[in-house]
Parts: sequence; structure tokens; C-alpha cells
Amino acid sequence: METTDTTAPDQKPAKRTMSPRLLDAARGKHAEKILAGVSFAESSFFPIPPDLMLAPMAAARPDRAYRFAFICTLASVVGGLAGYAIGHFFADTVGKALIELYGYQDKLAAVEASYAKWGIWIILIKGFTPIPFKLITIASGLLHYSLPMFIAGSVITRGARFYLVAWGSKTYGPQVLEVIEKRLLLVGGLMVAAIVAAVVILPKIMH
Repeated sequence: METTDTTAPDQKPAKRTMSPRLLDAARGKHAEKILAGVSFAESSFFPIPPDLMLAPMAAARPDRAYRFAFICTLASVVGGLAGYAIGHFFADTVGKALIELYGYQDKLAAVEASYAKWGIWIILIKGFTPIPFKLITIASGLLHYSLPMFIAGSVITRGARFYLVAWGSKTYGPQVLEVIEKRLLLVGGLMVAAIVAAVVILPKIMH
């Protein structure tokens, strides 16, 4: 007896959507604390990015979208300082264990080589890419990179990323996160260029 294939030949896979339960959880009274904790941990040891929580939270409460982005930015920078401390003071113990746990040995070597050539641009650009930010924070401490420059770069790159996600989710819904992820490097590069132009180039022109 023959079986009939009921699947349409041109059927497209379902688009990734946010769970209604996740949207409901974003309204919980502890959501901001959890968001801050995830943002802190992701910059030093946790593998999951806060964007996945920020997007549905901003969509569920668009009136607080930029507040959530601020929480992400602040917690991420503070967590970045923890990652910096791990690389600076505990490179041979905690730092080495984290790098090996996530299999970042090759990536760490590449980041170290890039730091020697590009400096703060590594922080500004990599903060937008899929490369885990914890890798940048630990490497910065390991290489004894300037702490003030590290903080400034972290505030710019993480703030720009989280505010972009918050704006997109507030305006178009949490599904926009997939689009942002695909074009994150391009958008991030343009935003960093605009910031540098505003901070460095414009003052020279004004004089």
C-alpha cells in the first residue's frame, strides 16, 4: 500500500518566534533583576547573551525598553570588569579554566594578535559580533590593556548593541532580534564610526 506524502514541496520552515510564556515572564516582578544577572554573567563566564531576554522584555513593555537596555549595559560593563579581573589576576586558574571550558583557545590567540594591531577597536567591534564578550574581557585583563579605555569601549559597544535591540524590539517586536543578529556587524560598524566621528572628528572641525 502506497503512502501519500502530505508535505507540500514548496513548504517553508516555520519562522522562529518568541514564546508567549517568555513574553509573560518578561512582565514578572523579578525580570529586571534576572536581566541584570544574565548581563553581568555573560560578560565574565555565562554562555547565553542577554539579548534573548531583552528582546521579549522590550516588546512586552515598550515603555520600559530603554530602561531595560540601560540595565543590560550597566550590568554588562560591571560584569566586564569581573572578566577583566579574571584575566588580570587569575589568568592561570579561573581564566584558563573558562577558556578551556568553552573551547576558546584558538579564538583567544586570535584576539591577542588583533589587540596588538587594533587596540580599542577590538572592543568596539567585537562587542557587536557573535564572539562572546567574555572572551574580550578576559583577554583585556590578560594583556593588561588600559582599564579606562576598556571601560569606555565597553560602555560604547555594549550600550549601542543593547539600545539597538531594545529599539528594534520596542518598534517591531521580538522577532526583529533575528534580523539584528544577521546584520549586527554592519550596523554596529556604522554606529561605531558615527560615534568616533562625533567624538573625535567633529571637535577638530569646530576648531
